[in-house]
Amino acid sequence: MSVTDEELAEQREAGNRLGAPSRLRVVAGRFFGSFQGRAGFALLALMFLLAFAGPFLGRWSYTDRDFTAFLAPPSADHWWGTLQTGADVYAVTLRGMRRSLVVGLLAAVVGTTLAAVVGAFAGYFAGWTDRALTWATDLLLVLPAFLILAVMSPLFASGQWPLFVLVLALFLWMVTSKIVRGVTISLREREFVHAARFMGVRPTTIIFRHILPNMSSLLVVDATLNVSAAILTETSLSYFGFGIQPPDVSLGSLIADGTRTALYAPWTFWFCAGLLVVTVLAVNMVGDSLRDAFDPASGRGRR
Repeated sequence: MSVTDEELAEQREAGNRLGAPSRLRVVAGRFFGSFQGRAGFALLALMFLLAFAGPFLGRWSYTDRDFTAFLAPPSADHWWGTLQTGADVYAVTLRGMRRSLVVGLLAAVVGTTLAAVVGAFAGYFAGWTDRALTWATDLLLVLPAFLILAVMSPLFASGQWPLFVLVLALFLWMVTSKIVRGVTISLREREFVHAARFMGVRPTTIIFRHILPNMSSLLVVDATLNVSAAILTETSLSYFGFGIQPPDVSLGSLIADGTRTALYAPWTFWFCAGLLVVTVLAVNMVGDSLRDAFDPASGRGRR
């Protein structure tokens, strides 16, 4: 019995649809098959649940003030104590952690996306495109990011934290873009890229449909690890007063305020500092486990 071209095409499409989830299941199996992956995922899920659902369990909002309890220790009324202003430590800490998580996630996604696009275009088109994008990348690598963010910090006030995310992401993508460029130079000589080019497929379509999907593991791992880098950067900037601006709060600004009272009121410092350590540790554990899941040889090499 003969098979028509339409039936062959349908079979290939069905195979492709079955192949993608199959690879996803393999990676997920490797990830959750390791203790580090399970522990990191559980910790990170707990941090997100605490940051986004935890405020609904408390009696106080992060804007509330209890003028009968200044620097009060943890109690039934204030589970994690209060600050010098009478603010509830539980409420403001979870608000700060939520802001730090959102900033870290968005900055990592924007930075990794920018790295993928710039690196792929530079590696595929070569010539003047490669030279111009490489020059821009090298320029951003030598610019003092901390100083630029500090100078621009007045622009981040009055709820302009999305601008802070964008500026922060602009200094997270350069090293990854160079890696993507090198991988793209190798991939553009592969048979499937030549076949697409000979069929008249547009270069941008080749980049987004054929080249970038073939480095998805690199981009996923990079985005995950960039989350912790963005959170630490935001925390450092906010600690010195250059990040998230009042009346909003972040873990960095809370840690900065808590250092003044940490010796005689440790609850003002250690709750936010501890959550920062656990969050960054969980993100790094997830990132390392994802890398081992996509490339099992890397995990064997470290052991």
